[in-house]
Amino acid sequence: MAGCCTPSGYRKIFGEKTARRDVRRYQRRGLDRAARRIVGFLAGRGVEGDSVLEVGGGIGAIQLELLRAGAARATNVELSPEYEPPAGELLREAGLEERVERQLGDFVRDAAELEPADDVVLHRVVCCYPDSEALVGAAADHARRRLVLSFPPDTALFRAGSAVLNAFLAVTRTEFRTFVHPVATILSAARARGLEPALDTRTPMWRIVGFERARREGGGDGRAQRDD
Repeated sequence: MAGCCTPSGYRKIFGEKTARRDVRRYQRRGLDRAARRIVGFLAGRGVEGDSVLEVGGGIGAIQLELLRAGAARATNVELSPEYEPPAGELLREAGLEERVERQLGDFVRDAAELEPADDVVLHRVVCCYPDSEALVGAAADHARRRLVLSFPPDTALFRAGSAVLNAFLAVTRTEFRTFVHPVATILSAARARGLEPALDTRTPMWRIVGFERARREGGGDGRAQRDD
């Protein structure tokens, strides 16, 4: 993604070996814990007939599960082309290749060319982008109903870990960096575009926040579901 890393740097980290490993892991174990909570939030709210847009969806496992839960179609925007062959194989095995469109490109740069979707997902993507306001803002602009994000908690431990990893990447001349963004910046980018938190939960590695379009009248007390 623009300003984050070059495509070559991204491909070095998220290459064919990583893609194949992700496929094997998904086939053996299913979704990871954070991804299960993302799917559970969306499916629990109802995705029947929905369109899904996932940014940096990798092999597309979350999309597969949402399609099985009733979503009508999905679009994946991915920077690394290395995910395409294994993702295509998974879709063919599931018989869902006609319901998923996979695009290569920079989501923020190409946002104006992408159609909105009912549900937008950014799983383990915010930490790969230097400008969280631009990324989350573009995702929120594309979310008709809901937006779900996972990102590292903004703590001293995770900030230190990111710094160590980035130092290693610099030494190895890898054009990729990780980021631990202030939670307030992430939340405000979505709220400024009419979305309010409806889920706030954590795993050991990730904080997951699910947003919904603010209701103009009635429809509950607006408090987020928490699972700390």
